Amino acid sequence: MLCQSIRGLILGMALVAVANADLTEGLKQGDIKLASVGPLAFGPDGVLFVSDPLAARIYALDTADRSGDADKASYDLKNLGGQIAAALGTTPREVRVIDVAVNPASGNVFMSVMRGSGPQSAAVLLRVNPAGDLALVELSGVKHSHAQLPNAPADREVQRRGRKSNRRTQSITDLAFVDGRVIVAGLSNEEFASNLRSIPFPFQQVDKGTSVEIYHGAHGAFETRSPVRTFAAYKIAGASYLLAGYTCTPLVKFPIADLKPGSKVKGTTIAELGNRNRPLDMVVYSDKGKDYILIANNARGIMKVTTDNIDKIAGITKRVDRGGTAGLQYETIKSLKGVTQLDRLNQSMALVLVQGENGQENLQSVALP
Repeated sequence: MLCQSIRGLILGMALVAVANADLTEGLKQGDIKLASVGPLAFGPDGVLFVSDPLAARIYALDTADRSGDADKASYDLKNLGGQIAAALGTTPREVRVIDVAVNPASGNVFMSVMRGSGPQSAAVLLRVNPAGDLALVELSGVKHSHAQLPNAPADREVQRRGRKSNRRTQSITDLAFVDGRVIVAGLSNEEFASNLRSIPFPFQQVDKGTSVEIYHGAHGAFETRSPVRTFAAYKIAGASYLLAGYTCTPLVKFPIADLKPGSKVKGTTIAELGNRNRPLDMVVYSDKGKDYILIANNARGIMKVTTDNIDKIAGITKRVDRGGTAGLQYETIKSLKGVTQLDRLNQSMALVLVQGENGQENLQSVALP
């Protein structure tokens, strides 16, 4: 099987310019005002998709960042959090890096960052190049368009099981540009709250998306309310799928062709990777003729999951006890510790944001294991 991850597809399109049309056509000049900022994803032509979960909105932004070579890019930036804090006139404790995304057209890295907390917090976008030059991404008078999600959760705090939370903040938990569409994971206000959306680009009308259900082996139950935390696109037997990671860590596949407006889809759980854990980021890559899924986690390190027999494996439908694992096999990459963000830099390298033992965050390029 040849690796068909979305990031690989984007790299190929950007490098050989096979896109049928310039994605920046149709974007209009204006100001972007972010209420919050969440996951990021690149399409071809330097178009950056920026999520604003509180506003339940996705922006397509022309970064005009098309000079450089991702194949030659390399990163080793120490104390990135401190550098960001200095650029924003605050302290490292007031800075949260929400997501990082590599622009395949340039090799530069874009970051979604929240400065401060509560009502006084501010959402910003930053760009850094391999030389370490850090700059704010201009949001005034820029070419952009947006998509408004019609059925996001209400923007209010609710108390559940003794904890307060605002489900609107999970209206967008991940996104990617796949075959001319923006795929969006998150929560809706529907009874089956977990939602996957397939939004055609350029943006026009946005439908209510697809409600999704999975079997969670660690819980021994079918679930419809937990959102996909991270996903990657991958071809299985010639068909396009999403490989989706959830908290506690089921790995589930969904046929992209099944993501139809207003429908309900049941995914196939192809792995249980251990409980008390949240997947953070996921990329797919090839090594010595085989494809692997690389998953960064908040409690279980970096997992290298094999795709062997992914087209034949039976879905998990029985409880997996005591935090055990089942389905696709994996190994833990012990040399990669403290990874909080992960993206594909090029065909052989990954980009990682690593939190060291001293608490500092370092941005590094590493060989794909």
